[in-house]
Amino acid sequence: MIDSIFVERDVLDHPVSQKVINRLKNADVFEIERYQEMFNRRQQNFRIQKQNPALILAKKYDNFVLPAPSGFGIDAQKNYYFSHMYNCIYDCRYCFLQGMYSSANYVLFVNYEDFFKEITDVIAENTNDSITFFSGYDCDSLAFEKITGFAEQAVEFFSNFNSVELELRTKSIVSDTLLKRSPISNCIVAYSLSPSNVASILDHKAPSVERRINALKLLAKNGWPVGLRFDPLIYCSDWKKIYSELFCQIFSDINVARVHSVSHGPLRYPKDMYKKISSLYPDDKLFSFPMEAKDGIVSYGKEIEEEMSLFLQSELEKYTTKNKIFRCLV
Repeated sequence: MIDSIFVERDVLDHPVSQKVINRLKNADVFEIERYQEMFNRRQQNFRIQKQNPALILAKKYDNFVLPAPSGFGIDAQKNYYFSHMYNCIYDCRYCFLQGMYSSANYVLFVNYEDFFKEITDVIAENTNDSITFFSGYDCDSLAFEKITGFAEQAVEFFSNFNSVELELRTKSIVSDTLLKRSPISNCIVAYSLSPSNVASILDHKAPSVERRINALKLLAKNGWPVGLRFDPLIYCSDWKKIYSELFCQIFSDINVARVHSVSHGPLRYPKDMYKKISSLYPDDKLFSFPMEAKDGIVSYGKEIEEEMSLFLQSELEKYTTKNKIFRCLV
């Protein structure tokens, strides 16, 4: 899975670094000074690197916790996100990370303790507000869990703060960390989902939608709050039919009380990011659809976005209450 590990000299002896290296016994290990010397190099080829990414173990020094972008989140008064890792082991065709980073290599920040310290400080500074912290903005929260062990530590940490919420955003079926312990009511395991035929074309290397649905249903049966994230919405000729079928599949045989929230959001990119991503796949059908550029954002356009949003809202209200459904615009 990982052939090469590059480790910053300052964290070579960090317990997380040592655990990761021991779990990837067959990988070659190289010392470096700072991760930026590899990750931020110019003229890297994201597509070629994605075929066999290296893992970089590094230390983060600041910006452990950041305000979530406007339009990202659910019903908390304040939304924050943190990124213990850059890049994802999956290769979803629409993923914004390939337009954000020049490198497809994975960066894991091993100083988890500093993330938790800053989260503690943010909680202390906002005692009168409801807060949600999002993991999985720059990576998948669970896909690399068997190597990193981050989610296990994060859940244990948040079990001490019942007044705030943690969302683990994922497409992974790796749920052993959660199933082996008692659930906590303030941790939402939120699954990114698309209709099966869409996911089979676009969600490269990710578990099938059927396996994701089975995983989220198992977590719900074991008492975990689950979130359903339909983002981005993909427009195609039979989109109404396939999204309706997806909702039926998800909500059959699930305790709806365990569904914490449902959100949906359109396919959107900043103009420069769209240009970069589409240039990686000049022949891909996803980027051959005539998109609309307005105010620096490339999208399907307001008419299609509104049509899809209204339809999803109507369909989802057949299964859950209106106050659990959110439209995210990022």
